[in-house]
Amino acid sequence: MAAPLLAVRDLVVRFATEEGDLTAVDGVSFDVPKGSTVALVGESGCGKSVTALGIMRLLPEPPARVAAAQITFEGRELLTLRPKQMRELRGARISMVFQDPLASLHPLYSVGAQLSEAFRLHLPIGRSEARRRALELLRRVGFPEPARRFGDYPHELSGGMRQRVMIAIALACKPALLIADEPTTALDMAAAKEITALLGELRRELDMSLLLISHDIGLVSEIADRIVVLYAGHVVEHAAAQQLLGAPRHPYTQALLRSLPPRRQRQRRRRLTPTRLPSIAGSVPDLGRLPGGCRFSDRCPVAIDRCHREAPELLTLSARDGESAQARCHLLEPATPHGPSAASGAEPMLTEAVERS
Repeated sequence: MAAPLLAVRDLVVRFATEEGDLTAVDGVSFDVPKGSTVALVGESGCGKSVTALGIMRLLPEPPARVAAAQITFEGRELLTLRPKQMRELRGARISMVFQDPLASLHPLYSVGAQLSEAFRLHLPIGRSEARRRALELLRRVGFPEPARRFGDYPHELSGGMRQRVMIAIALACKPALLIADEPTTALDMAAAKEITALLGELRRELDMSLLLISHDIGLVSEIADRIVVLYAGHVVEHAAAQQLLGAPRHPYTQALLRSLPPRRQRQRRRRLTPTRLPSIAGSVPDLGRLPGGCRFSDRCPVAIDRCHREAPELLTLSARDGESAQARCHLLEPATPHGPSAASGAEPMLTEAVERS
């Protein structure tokens, strides 16, 4: 098998506070293969954005401390690069789109000037060539009337237009990997779907890889090849997107999918049928007061005594449709050399119990 473009092994991110160290990301591991889309999903506070910022080495140290057994990109170990080498890598080979474009764009410079500067920062080209490339890239990301609006300032644009500018800036040097951190948070559903579809189209068109971070598992499911579910700094499930969406194994993943709005059928009068969406009781635990056992145990509808006492390991599960998967739950059975064990009947029982809840 070809080596992944990005390989993350046992990533740990801690923050020093007056009350002691808080571990925001605890042993996270995943790969981003070349030409694929991997999604990190979970509620706010689960460690998704901190994972991305830790990989990019954009967290201030101190108070943050980033450690890992391995973070390699194109075969280079990122944690050992000097700050200058890391700066040269960012924007050229790895780019990032942040969740708040209004905060990321400079309010005193036009969007055209900021995009042109992205070209000139990494490429030996003049102003006219930078402008030409900037206009071409704005057209590619679907920015309306780029020639006329080249001189507009960020506050003059809609949220969707600002996000398209941010994507254009990130793609200026044709990176091998684009990290999109909650790129649709401030957008309405229609704009969010447009931006998500655009990211998928650009990934295929430019033959790059995409690490997509989102709290909306339904939205990322439209373009993701693999999904990594985070909860309170832990990976709780990791599988191929089609497999995870069709047969989620962890109670948290199942709860996330149950909370999605169903596909509504329009009636003859074109009215939408009202539906009350199920929600997940409680909230993500405080990093300073994590449960002693499974971190989801206080919210899990099928937790047993062991869940409250003992932290589960991340298990490699029996393959489905040729795709292996991982999940962190006491009620699941690990894969064996001869296939599913005799006790693996706990898994369908788990699914049925979550559905009844």
